[in-house]
Amino acid sequence: MKESLAMATVKPFRGLRPVVELAEKVASPPYDVITSDEARKMAMDDPYSFLHVTKPEIDLEPTINLYDAKVYEQGVKNFKKFLKDKIFIQDEKPYFYLYRQIMGDHQQTGLVACASVAEYNDNIIKKHELTRLDKEDDRLNHILTLKAQTGPVFLTYRAKESTAVLFNKWTATEPVYDFLTHDGIRHTFWVINDQDTISKIEEQFKAIDCLYVADGHHRSAAASRACTTLKKNNPNHSGKEEYNFFLTVIFPHSQMQILDYNRVVKDLNGLSVEEFLERLSEKFLIREFSSAHGYKPSVKHDFGMYVNGVWYRLSAIPGSWDDSQPTKRLDVSILYDNVLQPILGIGDVRKDKRIDFVGGIRGLEGLQKRVDNGEMTVAFSLFATRIEELLEIADAGEIMPPKSTWFEPKLCSGLVIHLLN
Repeated sequence: MKESLAMATVKPFRGLRPVVELAEKVASPPYDVITSDEARKMAMDDPYSFLHVTKPEIDLEPTINLYDAKVYEQGVKNFKKFLKDKIFIQDEKPYFYLYRQIMGDHQQTGLVACASVAEYNDNIIKKHELTRLDKEDDRLNHILTLKAQTGPVFLTYRAKESTAVLFNKWTATEPVYDFLTHDGIRHTFWVINDQDTISKIEEQFKAIDCLYVADGHHRSAAASRACTTLKKNNPNHSGKEEYNFFLTVIFPHSQMQILDYNRVVKDLNGLSVEEFLERLSEKFLIREFSSAHGYKPSVKHDFGMYVNGVWYRLSAIPGSWDDSQPTKRLDVSILYDNVLQPILGIGDVRKDKRIDFVGGIRGLEGLQKRVDNGEMTVAFSLFATRIEELLEIADAGEIMPPKSTWFEPKLCSGLVIHLLN
């Protein structure tokens, strides 16, 4: 009989962290939310930017294949230089950490800890997205080459008052880092170096049934594969090695902020605007929206649409979607099932070059601009997926459609690193 695993194991670790005076310079956006060109410009005159480690192609020729072995080798070279120059220090003992982000009126405070690869494999840490093998391979190669996890996985759990009380006591103390990034987001970081508090946190999470991957499915999948590889290569494997765990920041679900994730499509699949509107009227109540600022849906099953210089409000007609499954009730599914696939002929949204996705952080102006400049023909604004929907779908073992959630604020990379050796 298979031995049951403890629920929601969280493990303290000896974090590798930037020295206090350089933390703000080291901190960088996650590798997967900016392009190589954007990263190159951002880090051009900043030798401390952690982008030199997470996107090392910026220090090579712009034409290089992002998955070339030279890219990962450059990452190791840059990482070793950071260590040699004592830009980073490693804590002497295993600690937990707290990471708070403030974005406008929104505030979220998460526990920085290592989570169990075994629990990820056994679905105690639940997923809601499919991954792409090439992106998994990329992070796997990055982890194995550096022997480190440099980007945390964004996890969530159903909020508990007792955990909040414990964290609030610690965040009343002096943080080790506290700075603003160029986008106006405040990042504050605490080191929990009290053994009694560490033990209490471990016990608190043992009472939590499961964790959920909010953002970072490729990073967590790569961590699992790295564990398998390193385990095979270690004849003395015990299960306690650092590669059996992966770097995470874990937030209560009540503090999660999901923004809308919108769509733009290149053409109307051979239809005129009039014909397109006629087809839409079979499934939606269509009203022209006069505001030049666009229509941002404020309720579920409402959509904004911009085409031919006009904004419309589309309200899905009851009965036009399958209400029996959590995934089919999502607005991203309703739009795909009633518009993108049957009318506009979009197949696999992961591969179809006629569709693109725009995070809500860019606003409706970002949608309208891509239509007005002729790059796209029609844009759709959506009501943001709710965190409760994500949890429901993960609990049901279902998979959300691609590009269903856009979490903000994003976690900085470089504030703490998990070494595997």
